[in-house]
Amino acid sequence: MMRRPPAVQQAFVLHHYDWSETSLVLDLFTREQGRMAVVAKGAKRPYSQLRAVLLPFQRIQVSLSKPVRGEGGESAAEVVTLRGAEWVGGNTLPAGAALFSGYYLNELLLKFLARQDPHPALFDAYAQTLARLDEVALRAFELCLLAEVGLLPDLSVSTTTQAPLDAQRLYALSPEAGVVAGSDAAAPAFSGAALVGLQAALLHGSMAALRQACESAQLPPLRQALRGLLQYHLGHKPLRTRQVLLDVQKLLE
Repeated sequence: MMRRPPAVQQAFVLHHYDWSETSLVLDLFTREQGRMAVVAKGAKRPYSQLRAVLLPFQRIQVSLSKPVRGEGGESAAEVVTLRGAEWVGGNTLPAGAALFSGYYLNELLLKFLARQDPHPALFDAYAQTLARLDEVALRAFELCLLAEVGLLPDLSVSTTTQAPLDAQRLYALSPEAGVVAGSDAAAPAFSGAALVGLQAALLHGSMAALRQACESAQLPPLRQALRGLLQYHLGHKPLRTRQVLLDVQKLLE
C-alpha cells in the first residue's frame, strides 16, 4: 500500500501525457517520495493557473490529495491528484544543446528510478545540475545517479579482489566486471588516483567536488566509460534524447 504523501513537497516535472481532454498525468520527481504519477485535473484548460507552473526544469511546490483510480496502466495505488502547485524559484528554460541535456537528465531519471523510491541527495544533485548543463555537470550527474541506484561499483578498490587501487596504475571501468586492472582498446583507462578521487567526491556528497574530480579524470574517457555502463544497465533500450541529438548534429554537418 502506498504511504500517504506529505501535504506539501518540492518537485520537478519530468514528463507529462494526456489524461483526458482537460487533464494531464505528470511524472514528478519529488524530494520526499521520489518519482510519482500525479493527475493534474483541468491543467490543459486555457484559463488554468497550472499551465504556467507545470513546466520542465522548474522547481515547484506541490500539494497532493488522496490516490485515484488510474487509467492507461496506472494503478490506483500509484496515482494521486494534484491539489495545487506553485513556482518556488529556478533557472530559465535552457536552450539549444542545454535543452537536450536537460531532457537527457529527465530520461535518465525516468528509466532508472522506480516509483515511490526517495532519493533526496539525487534530487538536490539534479537541481544543481540544471543550473549548469555542460559536459562536466552531466558526467557528475551520471555518476551520482548510478551510485544512488546501486549500479556503480566502489571506484576505490578492484572489484574482483577488493584491494585498494594503486594510484599510479591504470584501470578500466568495465560494465560487466567493474573496476579491473589494466586497459585495452575497448575500454578507456584511468589512473588509480583518478578513480579514487571520483569515489571520494561521491562520498563527500558535494557536486562541486564531483565536477572537479570528473575534470581530473579527463572527460572523453569518462564519457565513454559511463555511456557503456548506462547502456549496459538499460539493455537494448536506447536513450531517445541521445539519438535525437545525434540526428540533429548530422543534419547540421
